[in-house]
Amino acid sequence: MLSFIGRSIIQKIVTLFFVMVISFLIIYLAPGKPSQVDPLNPKFTPEMVERFRKAFHLDEPLHVQFVYFYRDLFTGKSISWKDNEPVLKKIWGRFLNSLSLFIVATILTWTLAFPIGVRSAIFRGGVYDRLATFFSYLLYSIPGFFFAYILILLVVNAFHVPVIGMKTFGFTHVSMLRATMDRVWHLLLPAMLEATVGIAVLSRYVRSQMLEVEGQDYVRTARAKGLPAEQVHYKHALRNALLPFVTMFGLMLPGMIGGSVIIESIFSWPGIGRMAYEAILARDYPIILSLNFISAVLVLIGTFVSDVLYMVVDPRIRL
Repeated sequence: MLSFIGRSIIQKIVTLFFVMVISFLIIYLAPGKPSQVDPLNPKFTPEMVERFRKAFHLDEPLHVQFVYFYRDLFTGKSISWKDNEPVLKKIWGRFLNSLSLFIVATILTWTLAFPIGVRSAIFRGGVYDRLATFFSYLLYSIPGFFFAYILILLVVNAFHVPVIGMKTFGFTHVSMLRATMDRVWHLLLPAMLEATVGIAVLSRYVRSQMLEVEGQDYVRTARAKGLPAEQVHYKHALRNALLPFVTMFGLMLPGMIGGSVIIESIFSWPGIGRMAYEAILARDYPIILSLNFISAVLVLIGTFVSDVLYMVVDPRIRL
């Protein structure tokens, strides 16, 4: 166990280093430079450009820039080129906003997808299975931005309440309860939209896993023994069908950054995905590289946790 953990940590550190190098090279080779003279801005003089290059070590060789950037990132001295604010401070504030959205969307996805998928597998070919299949493909095929605008129009016209942002504009000097309810209301709609695709995909995956397990010999043996149908489905089949989802659960962590860009942009939710999109438009490379590094760390942590949990829940796995 300890040797496996040690080897895995070393492998992931090596992988993380190569990700850092490759992402830094991609940013360097991207068209357009943050230090080039802007002809549309007369205040952006060549002298200012030169000071900018020296301040951020852009006049140094590429490998020196690499060392300076990650040194500043790890020591908390990296600052945004857009507004001169500390990078980690900006990311942390946006991370907390995205975390609440991610948690609610994940809870909705996993609590709704499993009952839908399991029931579809049990009643395979029936009316419920056909309806679940139809709506799953419908939710999966509708673009997220189109679905979001439709829901915004329906909710605003039906209830006449604001849904954009994290709180109602001008909603100040109110009690803690009303402020909390207002925050929950603004959180609910984007979380539901973020969960729709996950419910559609995960429910179909649960169905296919259940159907595969239901055809195994030990399930047929349990039926032949005369066990109740509920015990066969939920104790013998479902427990073994859940094993692949341990891996999926670990790989959900990076979705906090890249999985909600469209939703956060439409609803003006100040999350980490929207910040990444704005940083790309502004060529704010410290933010871009820092978020890329954090995403890589989340992926590696997720895979490591999945490997360990898979071994714990399935005694047949040998390290």
